[in-house]
Amino acid sequence: MRTPEILAPAGSMESLLAALRCGADAVYVGGKSFSARQRAENFDAAQLKEAARLCHLYDAKLYLTVNTLVFDSEFPALDTWIEEAVSCGIDAVLVQDLGVLHRIRAIAPDLPIHASTQMTIHTPQGAAWAKAHSISRVVVSRELSRKEIAAVCQMGLEVEVFVHGALCMSVSGQCGLSAVIGSRSANRGRCAQACRLPFSAAGEKNACALSLKDLCLVPYVQELTQMGVSSLKIEGRCKRPEYVAAAVTALVQARNGQEPDLDTLRAVFSRSGFTDGYYTGVRKNMFGTRQKEDVLLAKDVLPKLEHLYQKPPSCVPLHMAVSIQAGTPVSLTASDSSGATVTITGEIPQPAKTKATDQAQLERQLGKLGGTIYTLQTLTSTCDGVSMLPASALNALRRDCTAAMDEARIQMRTPAVVCRPAPIHQKKPVHTLATSPLYRIALSTWTKQAKALLANENVDCLLLPISAAETVPAAYRDRVQLTLPRFCAEEAHLTQQLRGASEGGFSAICCENLSHLMLGRQFGFRLHGGMGLNLTNSESLLVCQQEGLTDVLLSPELTTAQARVCTGLSFGVYAYGNQPVMTVRNCPIQAEVGCRRCQHQLTDRTGRTFPVYCDRSAGTATMYNAVPTWMADKQKQLAFCQFLLLDCTLAEDPLSVLQAYVRQTPASFPTTRGLFYRGVE
Repeated sequence: MRTPEILAPAGSMESLLAALRCGADAVYVGGKSFSARQRAENFDAAQLKEAARLCHLYDAKLYLTVNTLVFDSEFPALDTWIEEAVSCGIDAVLVQDLGVLHRIRAIAPDLPIHASTQMTIHTPQGAAWAKAHSISRVVVSRELSRKEIAAVCQMGLEVEVFVHGALCMSVSGQCGLSAVIGSRSANRGRCAQACRLPFSAAGEKNACALSLKDLCLVPYVQELTQMGVSSLKIEGRCKRPEYVAAAVTALVQARNGQEPDLDTLRAVFSRSGFTDGYYTGVRKNMFGTRQKEDVLLAKDVLPKLEHLYQKPPSCVPLHMAVSIQAGTPVSLTASDSSGATVTITGEIPQPAKTKATDQAQLERQLGKLGGTIYTLQTLTSTCDGVSMLPASALNALRRDCTAAMDEARIQMRTPAVVCRPAPIHQKKPVHTLATSPLYRIALSTWTKQAKALLANENVDCLLLPISAAETVPAAYRDRVQLTLPRFCAEEAHLTQQLRGASEGGFSAICCENLSHLMLGRQFGFRLHGGMGLNLTNSESLLVCQQEGLTDVLLSPELTTAQARVCTGLSFGVYAYGNQPVMTVRNCPIQAEVGCRRCQHQLTDRTGRTFPVYCDRSAGTATMYNAVPTWMADKQKQLAFCQFLLLDCTLAEDPLSVLQAYVRQTPASFPTTRGLFYRGVE
């Protein structure tokens, strides 16, 4: 059984030192760009190099987060940053964007890549996709139970699990709330934490129906170890060093079989206490906000935590051998248990006037290793009995020895990754402008209007959830794409649904996460890419082309100008509908008022209502934007798209929506242009 690493966050150099000095086995940091926590201080190239040196000195690894969605115009800067990061000596990189994955593979093929939790890998087939693409580790979605985590652990690659820190309400990588409300993209590191603002199913002014307590799985560390989890991850790159120190200390205690100090951990930061999240499958008492009492507890405990990381721990035993012979420079050889060995020479000893340098004096002077990570374990000496070295010479010898040992340890642990020249960014071809729009219409089920919709010459096909497959008449199944749920941990059930759909005459599916690519190919479906793949650039479209997708839906976070330059595969855009902004596994309405009082909506502090509907087949609920996106009168600006998606999932009269788009009619009710013009940070 492999002992899992303790993986700590560091948004600053002080937090990194806190993590290392408290016993973390690895640290993850972000750069000034391309990091999903842009509110953290983060690291430039010089700081990243120093961070890598410190980690390797402490026999720890350094992982760099490059886990944001990237636009085409940003790839030259990304290439430069990857090359700089590799030269700094990082041990692995975390990614969410398929295009970034493809780019890193081209530049640094030997650099280990970890799939960020924002890739929404939560099933064995998702892990299988990652393994097939030489991803060495997956950070599984935070919404998994112990049984679901254990299933992924059986797939033959490293599994990293969040065990402490903030929980997002939305399924990992599937949150658009911050973007639609304030143009701050959670998937680009700019989340405004809109879920912490007041939302209520009952109209309560101060209710925070989307705010979850912080996760704490520290009591389950031994169980996670038994199931084969490789890495125990702490969330918190925007947190203080004291928080990092407390979390790492608690995990070290738990991993060693000791009773962890949960009281201190709770005091340093919590939102009305902790939750075990989805791990046990119970999902009770998960909601909470930060209260005055929580703040006061932190003020009391923070000063007391500084002692945990103020000084380097004496954690590396050294074996020393000293030779003092007349007429020859003193020689000191030191080694540690990992095999790092250095030899230092110093001054020529002097004839002893009173007392020759002996074993006891050497142990006293060379054992003064405070302020370093070393402690003297053994010392052997060869002294001629007639020579002496002053204390100053021995002190200099000790300092030179520890400095050389630092460099030896760092060199031993710094990976040798070679970068290739970045591929040249090709000039983008000009899109062929569509003479007339081609629509794909999403419905919640087969309706009386479905036949009329398909009869329109401008309609390419309908999209229906796979749970509604049986409602589609056999004669029309070749004109329907079955949409798979963005999050569905019951993969066996989904596999059964796909088998039935294949046998029932369906030929196309819309893939909303990476596991769907594996499942779809298994049953011979024609693959289309949905919004859940988070596609924002040409590199990601190229990957989708290589994966055999016919076409894809671009991320709604792109402006028209950003979408226009995307090439590599046919694509469409989200042109109408109440855009899905959250996929949740713990329904906030059920938690606040119960299912019987459900009005299928949440109200925010401004009075806006956001529709919420359950998908019982997938075990999730979806929260939608308060108003629909409307681009009927702006379609000429979308003529570069191969199709437009009209999401009529919540529309009372889909046929009227289609007619309005065919006529290019302005809206007569409150709508939004989405992010087509204002974009996201």
